[in-house]
Amino acid sequence: MAMNLRLGPEAEEAVRAEAQRSGRSQQDVIREAVDRYLGLSRPPGSDQPVDFGAAPRPRTPYRKMARRLVLPTGMTSESLLDRDDRF
Repeated sequence: MAMNLRLGPEAEEAVRAEAQRSGRSQQDVIREAVDRYLGLSRPPGSDQPVDFGAAPRPRTPYRKMARRLVLPTGMTSESLLDRDDRF
């Protein structure tokens, strides 16, 4: 697929520098970056096979979740489910 891509000044300079450093074309650098982001290729030096059915990487890093519910003393989640007023 052919397309036009507009990059910001910092990304443009980074792509240009990486292409010059690696001796590849700018198009090849961008193509590899897109493939990596989508999980279609593996990072250099990685011996892990590419898993096309894998879940995408999270967009934000892991963070510890805050507790959402505090049960009164003596109450369990099982007692919440085991009620007489349920159908």
